[in-house]
Amino acid sequence: MTKTEKSVVLDAPARRSARPWPDHGLAAISWLVAVAIVGLFCWIVGDLIWHVWPLFDWTFLTTSPRLGGREGGILPIIVSTLLILGIALMVAVPLGGSTAILLAEFTRRSGWYGRLVGRSLDVMAAVPSIVFGLFGNALFCQMLGMGYSILAGGLTLALMVLPILIRTMESSIRLVPPNYRQAAAALGLSRTRTVLSVLLPQALPGLLVGLVLGIGRVLAETAALLFTSGYVMRMPGSLLDSGRALSIHIYDLSMHVPGGESKAYATALVLLVILLVVNAIAIFIADRWQRRLTAKMI
Repeated sequence: MTKTEKSVVLDAPARRSARPWPDHGLAAISWLVAVAIVGLFCWIVGDLIWHVWPLFDWTFLTTSPRLGGREGGILPIIVSTLLILGIALMVAVPLGGSTAILLAEFTRRSGWYGRLVGRSLDVMAAVPSIVFGLFGNALFCQMLGMGYSILAGGLTLALMVLPILIRTMESSIRLVPPNYRQAAAALGLSRTRTVLSVLLPQALPGLLVGLVLGIGRVLAETAALLFTSGYVMRMPGSLLDSGRALSIHIYDLSMHVPGGESKAYATALVLLVILLVVNAIAIFIADRWQRRLTAKMI
């Protein structure tokens, strides 16, 4: 080993010890942000549990509300919320996924068509939810004759989450390295087969982020549902019946029902639990799907 090489080896620990201060600073900031986010989430959950725990019982989940929501449970409201969520996802996920694939793989980003669709999605994402509610009321409730119904509310929310889903899925597919596309082309795979078997499994984490954001917006929406699904508290008999979502029930109990604060806290806790459960199910299904596609590729 030459003298120069020895000096490089001896000086390496000194350089390593002098360099990491910025890295340590960034790591500390990242940890602080993560701890703050987790702490805020635990604070919200703890506050809900603190207000609900002495009053919460299982009959709250299995009975119908009485006296404007002051007494009884929220079973019809849970059913209506899940139906609205199911309709929104069944419409938005296939339509949003196919549109994202079209924009990412079969459309040039610099072309006029890609720019037009992209600008339209950006404008739709910035539209207030109450405007979507008025549009859904005019289109689904009046023009198509659905009235105030769960179906009209679900279709309106599907339109609301489409920009989020499409933009997130499109970005995830575009971020897949070009080497995957080149390898698939070298193996003679068609573009459709490449998208389904190669690109989608690699972009699955980003697709899952878009799905979780869409679920969160659907479950938390209030203004749009006031004009489409209505606020009837009875058990829906079909998708054309009016139904009250959990978010609307929380708003009504906290703002318009004297003495309904405790039930509002309990309903908020149920909404949070449903959000966590639905997200966990989506993550589980996506993980199984990714493993199955990976096994087929191997």
